[in-house]
Amino acid sequence: MVRELLKKLADAHGVSGFEGSISRIIRDELQGHVDELREDAMGNLIAVKKGDDFSIMVASHMDEIGLMVQYIDENGFLKFVPIGGWFGPVLFTQRVILHGTKGRITGVIGAKPPHVMDPEERKKEIKIEDMFIDIGAISAEDAASMGIEIGTPVTIDRECTELANGRLTGKAFDNRVGVALLIQTLKTVTSPHTIYGVFTVQEEVGLKGAKVSAFSLNPDCAIATDVTIPGDHPGVTKKEASVEMGKGPVLVLVSAMGRGLLAHQKMVSWLRETAETAGIPYQLEVGTGGNTDATIIHLVRGGIPSIPLSIATRYIHSPVEVVDTADIEAGVRLLGEALKGKPDL
Repeated sequence: MVRELLKKLADAHGVSGFEGSISRIIRDELQGHVDELREDAMGNLIAVKKGDDFSIMVASHMDEIGLMVQYIDENGFLKFVPIGGWFGPVLFTQRVILHGTKGRITGVIGAKPPHVMDPEERKKEIKIEDMFIDIGAISAEDAASMGIEIGTPVTIDRECTELANGRLTGKAFDNRVGVALLIQTLKTVTSPHTIYGVFTVQEEVGLKGAKVSAFSLNPDCAIATDVTIPGDHPGVTKKEASVEMGKGPVLVLVSAMGRGLLAHQKMVSWLRETAETAGIPYQLEVGTGGNTDATIIHLVRGGIPSIPLSIATRYIHSPVEVVDTADIEAGVRLLGEALKGKPDL
């Protein structure tokens, strides 16, 4: 069931460059469902369903945004840098998990309290560089004895939970939603073509894993399963984000106003025709910001026709992302139906 699979994936921890625990879950889920599972030198997990000479790559990034310890002061407080795109105020006062050499350590993100700020300071946004992590240590040596050192990765301490109307909230839905969609598709799809299900690393810090794996595999075309921002809640206009949760998966026609990806028109036609023939609801998006693995895949080698297949997800890059699982299930159906055929390239 997609709901339980997403909970398992979202509650696991895998900041960019440290995706091993996510990869292990995916391996366990796909054992017996694919013909081959292998990991490349960068850490991308490649699941192969063998077919004819036409190959389709479906990429889904495993990594989540997080933090990394940069410095430990004499009193045991930890300075850190963001790994991936954080908005500073989201981080202040969050509880975090540090993945140290002796196991997990809980910490909290602190900064100068507003009670001792002057009026001008209170008007300003608290910057990430002014925050620190408090693990309860009393000295740098105490922190070291806990297994914390420069380079220790840090993730948000938050568990997935239910909301009303079949919706879930949790951390790392970007992009465990896309991972769950791809796993479920690989478990159920029957295709005459060779399918590469690629669970990529380091998307949040530069689309790195997708570039390496696409170059190695050189598929005939590619789809990236990811998430996108809906405009169905206060603070966002439909002009800024036209898609909505609960109305089906999203075919992204344009990423970052064209500076990222202009989806290949034959890929668009393929997925649209598949959805309409099968009676699967879908939405179209022309995005002003944000990219997916498809942005880099389509530039590899001589060019690989690509398109993102995304799921509308609220509050992306926060610990309280929200998704409608019916959209993921519709995405599984659409991808599965599409992979029975191929685009007319």
